[in-house]
Parts: sequence; structure tokens; C-alpha cells
Amino acid sequence: MEELIGIKKRTAIFISGNGSNMKNLIKYSKKKYSLINVDLVISSNKKSNAIRYLKKNKIDFKIFDFKQKNKDERKIFNILKKREIQLICLAGFMKILSKSFIKRFNGKILNIHPSLLPKYKGLNTHERAILNKEKFSGCTVHFVNSKLDSGKIIIQKKVKINKKDNPKSLSKKILKQEHLLYPKALKEILSRT
Repeated sequence: MEELIGIKKRTAIFISGNGSNMKNLIKYSKKKYSLINVDLVISSNKKSNAIRYLKKNKIDFKIFDFKQKNKDERKIFNILKKREIQLICLAGFMKILSKSFIKRFNGKILNIHPSLLPKYKGLNTHERAILNKEKFSGCTVHFVNSKLDSGKIIIQKKVKINKKDNPKSLSKKILKQEHLLYPKALKEILSRT
């Protein structure tokens, strides 16, 4: 493992929300043993609370609203190419990337999803799991392919659903696990390359 230190992958994080997984990945990237370096954040939401954090920590970011998806994706691709980005981590990114964009970064885009895939792809995962009286839910880190939440699973973490849980409490429990799982997944795939 020692010889891997210093060969950090140039990474871009894509976000849409408050960026709790983004902040977690940035903190992880600063650790000595981390295998990523966060060079850029792409946000689809100019009102995201994460922007303040990025400015404070002097992390470069760009905002694209994806209203002209093809045009925005082309611009993003050129920026990533120029920056020699080797890995993309989707962290609460609520836009669907086109097949051609995914193809260009084949096997280099990861996503974290708040369910035990293949169950509950898409949105409202916590509500759906509770509604269906599941005993467990959890989170999944997977490779991104052209089908929504369908790429090869890297790692998962089970979370018990208690009778008292509601979507909000379950979301909180799962988010805690997401923060542990994403760095673990990165370690797993990057220590093999």
C-alpha cells in the first residue's frame, strides 16, 4: 500500500444538493493514505450550500444548470479533459448524464445511491423501503452506466429499518453509512489499479 501514496487520482465531484458526501470526500482526499485528489466540483445547482464551503476551502468549482444538456456536457467534458481528470464521483448529483458522456469516461464514473441496489433505483428510496415494510435498506456505491442506478456494484452497506423509522430518520442513518462507504469503495477500486 505504501507505494501507492503520492499517485492520487485527479478527481471531479458532481453535486446538486448540500454536498455532505462531497465534503466527506474532500476531507478524505486530504488524508495521507487517500488515493484521490479533488481538483474540481461541478454543481448543477447555483443555490447549493456546498458553494460556500468550496469557496472557503479554495476548491475550484463550476456551475452548469443542464438546461442545455448537450452543450453543458460538451463544456464539462472539455474542462475535465483539460484538467486531466481521471475519476468522477457523483455525490447527490440529480441530473442524468447522457450515454455519450458516460461512454467517454467508461468505468471512471462512480455514484452513491441510498438503497441496496438493485432495489429502489431512482428517487424517494427511503419512503419506498418503509412503505414496503422492508427490514433493511442501506447504500450502494456503483459504477455508472447508461441505465439509471444499474451499473456494476462495488460495495454496499446494510442498515436496519426500525419500526419507529420515518423517511427522515432512515435518511440520516443511511447518510452516516454513505460517508463511510464512499471512501471505502474508492480504496477498493483504486488500490487495484
